[in-house]
Amino acid sequence: MRIKICGITQPDQGCAIAQLGATMLGFICVPASPRYVTSEQIRRILQDLPISIQTIGVFANASLDQIYQTVIETGLTGVQLHGHESPDFCDRLRQLLPEIELIKALRIKSPATLVQTQDYFNQVDVLLLDAYHPQQLGGTGQTLDWQSLQQFNPPCSWFLAGGLTPNNIQEALQQLKPDGIDLSSGVERSPGDKDLAKVRLLFQVIAGNREQGTGNREQGK
Repeated sequence: MRIKICGITQPDQGCAIAQLGATMLGFICVPASPRYVTSEQIRRILQDLPISIQTIGVFANASLDQIYQTVIETGLTGVQLHGHESPDFCDRLRQLLPEIELIKALRIKSPATLVQTQDYFNQVDVLLLDAYHPQQLGGTGQTLDWQSLQQFNPPCSWFLAGGLTPNNIQEALQQLKPDGIDLSSGVERSPGDKDLAKVRLLFQVIAGNREQGTGNREQGK
């Protein structure tokens, strides 16, 4: 399972989180966000990170040119679209940046919203399901109705987001089997300031959950 910690703003925290076991780091490229970082800030953070970690720029309703320029300036390995981007927009971005990983975030307000994910199955690499908030695009701390997602099985990879914390991640992963998880506010002291103790606890809980799952499988043999 891939683990993405989003809203990185500080080089030392980015390095520490990578060392603790994150497979992906997210950088908010939305100027209105309290976690916003410029291309220059992203470059400074990326220069000390291990080559193996994936780095994702998060955009919301940005133009193709803005996204392209940011990726070229920073060397990000992926783009996450967190606004109202259409499947056609995703397709055009894919043609513009064929080498990057493309993630489309959808804020799930109702079962009808979940149906809309089908429009993106063939346009993106990953679907990210986040909690709906009328004013905020992400980092709200609100959780999804996990039970309603138990039958969600798209042909592409999908990530679970929305209010995940070290305290509830075990319950979430007992109910669902996403290909990845995405956390931001759940491992913060304040927006953009990560709490490394919470990040460390997150990985300890996930490791314990894996061991428990392995033990249960062995008992069932």
